Amino acid sequence: MDGKADGRAAESGDEHDDERGEDRGEERREEGTGKAGGNGIGQGGVAGLSLPARVVVGAAGVVVALAAAVHLSMVFLHVAPQNSVSRQHAAAIDAYVYPEFEQNWKFFAPNPLQQNTAVQARAELRRPDGSTTVTPWTDLSAQDGAAILHNPFPSHTRQNELRRAWDFYASTHDAREQPVGLRGRLSEQYVRRIVVSRLGGGRDGLPVDRIQVRSVTVPIAPPPWSDEKADTKPVYRVLPWWPVTTDDRAEAGR
Repeated sequence: MDGKADGRAAESGDEHDDERGEDRGEERREEGTGKAGGNGIGQGGVAGLSLPARVVVGAAGVVVALAAAVHLSMVFLHVAPQNSVSRQHAAAIDAYVYPEFEQNWKFFAPNPLQQNTAVQARAELRRPDGSTTVTPWTDLSAQDGAAILHNPFPSHTRQNELRRAWDFYASTHDAREQPVGLRGRLSEQYVRRIVVSRLGGGRDGLPVDRIQVRSVTVPIAPPPWSDEKADTKPVYRVLPWWPVTTDDRAEAGR
């Protein structure tokens, strides 16, 4: 009797074990299906998007790639030695690079700049009777410095536009203020339009007829503990009067 009871108990235990095994197998299959398919979608990433969404993503990728290619090409032609391509498209390259993307390594130069240069300007105003009056000098560099001081997020234009424009002019003109090379006239136009935009197309109801620009360069004094002697007397570079054109006024009004 005990043997038969033990046999029935063993058979009943085996049946229960088989049922539990089948239940665990079904649970694993359900979990696997949920992980692989989710809501019935077996693919992820871009492939899981709809056709219009894939078209938008592809178009955006093409635009980004083209923009990066154009930017790298322009900067490369700017820093590379002059060649037929850079000479032929010099105006377009300069218009793209200046002033935001110009490459400047003076900070790491063996002889870094040891002077402060300020750019100042004044305007000649024309009265209705034909007579003229001249405004006092306006320190444009000081205006930029005041806008940057104590500003945690200073404007890139305020930091570089005027300074780089003046460097551009100085590097393309000789001691008699005559342009050297093809970029000389472009640098004059660039500086003139910046100055007109800062001074405005008119003052006190009178239109600006001409402008004049000058630079004031002051060497940086050596520290008190140094035996070095330096002349800190300011040096002025005064440019001739430039007539203000209609295009200059239009640019200033933007």
